[in-house]
Amino acid sequence: MPGELPATIEPAVPPASIRRERPLTDRFLSLFAEVQNGEGIGALLLGGYVFLLLEAYYILKTVREALILSEGSAEIKAYSSAVQAALLLLIIPAYGRFASRVNRDRLVTSVTIFFASHLGIFYLLGRAGFHVGVLFFLWVGIFNVLVIAQFWALANDLYNADQGKRLLPIVGIGSSLGAWLGAIHAAQLLPVFGTFGLMLVAAGLLLICVVVHRLLSRFPRAFSKSGHAAAEQPLGREGAFRLILNSRYLSGIAALMLIANLVNTTGEFLLSKLVVENANRLIASGAASMEQKAAIIGSFYGNFFGWVNLVGMLLQLFFVSRIFKYIGVRGALFILPVIAFGSYGLVAVLPLLGLVRIAKVMENGTDYSIQNTTRQALFLPTSREAKYKAKAAIDSFFWRAGDVLSATLVFIGVRFGFAVRSYAAVNMCLALIWIAIVMVIAREHKKLSATA
Repeated sequence: MPGELPATIEPAVPPASIRRERPLTDRFLSLFAEVQNGEGIGALLLGGYVFLLLEAYYILKTVREALILSEGSAEIKAYSSAVQAALLLLIIPAYGRFASRVNRDRLVTSVTIFFASHLGIFYLLGRAGFHVGVLFFLWVGIFNVLVIAQFWALANDLYNADQGKRLLPIVGIGSSLGAWLGAIHAAQLLPVFGTFGLMLVAAGLLLICVVVHRLLSRFPRAFSKSGHAAAEQPLGREGAFRLILNSRYLSGIAALMLIANLVNTTGEFLLSKLVVENANRLIASGAASMEQKAAIIGSFYGNFFGWVNLVGMLLQLFFVSRIFKYIGVRGALFILPVIAFGSYGLVAVLPLLGLVRIAKVMENGTDYSIQNTTRQALFLPTSREAKYKAKAAIDSFFWRAGDVLSATLVFIGVRFGFAVRSYAAVNMCLALIWIAIVMVIAREHKKLSATA
């Protein structure tokens, strides 16, 4: 009727067949982090990719220990880090030159197949009766840092800064699961396949990684547009070490890797020293026999690694994404050095095995979860050259350099008769330097993020 207001028209509701429901993958992964529509499948594939890599590594780690201790000696293990660091001075530039000539897909695929083919060669040599323990030990150390660094470079390249901050914690779950289950599966599979047969199992896992990498291109909505566009572009010509030297931010990350590994490895030595002393006390008191020494030490470390893996898994599942959300990547950087400073401060006052054990469980659990994911996220605002070349150098050479410095520190400590308190005090001072380095990185990260 004239003058009447028109009736309110209800918006049409599309039928259920037309409405798009969020994929099940997105809804499930949202339990652990903020996942937007279509992103879940990409995070799941990347998580599966790194799961396979860590599964392969822990299988190879078991083979490595069996070969080096049966063909070589414990001393060779101590010297290997220096040799690996020297080899990486040659390998990193070669990797950078190859990365400058090919696109991303060919780089990742070629390097993975290259390392998988070596396992076939080691298998044949071992079956032929050659002693490959020392060479394989060195090879595993290079494989571990280089191939896993390349994976995280790929993840950083596929995601933009916002996606990486939200989704890398989910990808990190695959890393934690792979490390945990890889160690379990290695023990179960060794009696079935034997030492050299496990090499072929690991090679098979690496080839599956190549297939998973190919699948990533089938889900363009799961990643940023720039991430997919970059796949066909070769990297620039600048070398890895030059990139690091010319950037205060990258130099800071390199220093972070070096000192973090120096503190952690020295802490591992400190723990081992107390474990052996405890076993010797039990033997001296008559509570155990010399024949039981290996069992006492093995039992301690079995329990210790179990707690480290559990703490790391829980932190990765339920805390890392929330830490990123509320205090960000820069805030997360401070967590581990603060824990290390407090832990070694307590140990310097009370050098008791039980206290050191708790301190190392918290340190290693945090390192494998919060620190690892944060370290990967630091490369989100960097150039593609930094993601692949500089990251490979930082995660391999500078990491191994931390091992070398730790071995040097232990050598000096043995010469001057350092007690547990002395090593703890040194680590406490190093943790303060670590915090200072983190402050520099946080400032540079803020500048980069503002211009990204």
